[in-house]
Amino acid sequence: MDVWVAIQALILGVVEGVTEFLPVSSTGHQIIVADLIGFGGERALAFNIIIQLGAILAVIWEYRRKIIDVVVGLPKERQAQKFTINLLIAFMPAVVLGVAFADLIHEYLFNPITVATALVLGGIVMLWAERRDHAIRAETVDDMNWSLALKVGFAQCLALVPGTSRSGSTIIGGLLFGLSRKAATEFSFFLAMPTMVGAAVYSGYKYRDLFQPGDFAVFAIGFVTSFIFAMLAVRALLKFIGNHSYAAFAWYRIGFGLLILATWQLGLIDWTSVQA
Repeated sequence: MDVWVAIQALILGVVEGVTEFLPVSSTGHQIIVADLIGFGGERALAFNIIIQLGAILAVIWEYRRKIIDVVVGLPKERQAQKFTINLLIAFMPAVVLGVAFADLIHEYLFNPITVATALVLGGIVMLWAERRDHAIRAETVDDMNWSLALKVGFAQCLALVPGTSRSGSTIIGGLLFGLSRKAATEFSFFLAMPTMVGAAVYSGYKYRDLFQPGDFAVFAIGFVTSFIFAMLAVRALLKFIGNHSYAAFAWYRIGFGLLILATWQLGLIDWTSVQA
């Protein structure tokens, strides 16, 4: 395996792990960073599926006790049944719209200019949402009802546009619809599990011919790196929101997005020629 390819896999694994569950758009960062380090083509498509699995397995491991409790209690416990139904309700809108429009979105919107614009607009919305008075209707994920879950599910659909951020859409949507900051964040994590696993299985089957035995070492580096850094990011985020708002992430999104747009407008980087 080429040393530079291994370094590329390591870099992208770190980017995926750190950004997947933060409201800053992991897809957007992957598109931009992959272009900057020259990692593209069919191998990159298969590689992204693998590192996303690494990230989602990290959050599954982090919440394994809650998941086990729900699975064990599902046949008899009302709370476990309610939680599962809410998760399925929130999951369905993205499934329907994702299957219907995924190819069109990938063809026309997966580029750095779209990402940068969505980062800036998403950051502005995030600042607005954080400055509103929060009328909390659900303090924890167990307090949610089906209508709240459905609203968060529709909010997640905004993340089909690269740069919007799946976690950002669900978290800010949750805050706007009456979830506490912790409930919105944790429900975003739980909703990521079926959403990302489903997307990975669908993409893995669709692009199964791209997985070659010779790429195993590269994929392994990305997978392990993504897993480790995703776990660290999830733990750090939960600690951070205990005493802080999401305003810092909003300003980061705006600054990063404006930087990309500025380099494009000044002719420093021709982002319009880049397609993921």
